Amino acid sequence: MSAASRSDDFYPVDGRQTWVALGVIAAAILILAIAWAFQIVGGFTPCKLCLEQREGYYTAIPILGLVALAIVLKWPACIPRGLLAIAGILFAMSMVTGIYQAGAEWNFWAGPNDCGSGGLPTVSGGSLLDEINETTIIFCDEAALRVLGLSFAGWNVIAAAALMKACFAAALWPPKAR
Repeated sequence: MSAASRSDDFYPVDGRQTWVALGVIAAAILILAIAWAFQIVGGFTPCKLCLEQREGYYTAIPILGLVALAIVLKWPACIPRGLLAIAGILFAMSMVTGIYQAGAEWNFWAGPNDCGSGGLPTVSGGSLLDEINETTIIFCDEAALRVLGLSFAGWNVIAAAALMKACFAAALWPPKAR
C-alpha cells in the first residue's frame, strides 16, 4: 500500500475542497480588484494598515492554487487540507488587522503611532516645503469612506471572516460517506 493511498483512506479530499479553493480565489481576486478600483479610480489612497490587510489575500491566492493542484495531482490529503488551513490563518490575520483599524477609526483604541507620518521623505532644506506640499498623509484612524456604516476596514473584516470560515470548513470537512 502506497503512502498516498494510506492518506486517502485515512481522511481523503474530494471535489468540494477544490471548488472551495477556486471559489475563495475568485472572491479574493474580486475583493482585491474592488480595493484597487477604489484606489485608482476613486482616488482613495490606502493607509499602512489598509495595505497590510491586503497581504493576506496576496499570499492566500497562490496557496489556494496549490490546493487545487494538489487535489488534481492526488497528493496526500494532508497537503491540501494543511494549505487550506494556512490560507484560513492568512485571512484571519487580515481580519484581525481590519478589526484593529476599524476600532481605531471608531476611537475604541489608538491606532499605530507610525501610521500617517511614516511616508515623509528625507530631503534637503531647500526642497522641504515643496515635498511637504506634494505629500498626502493618510491616517489609519480616519475612515476615508463609510458605506452602510462600515469603513473599508469594516468591510474587510466581513470579507476576510467569510473567506477564513470557508477555508477552515474545507480543511476540516469529513470525507464523503462511501
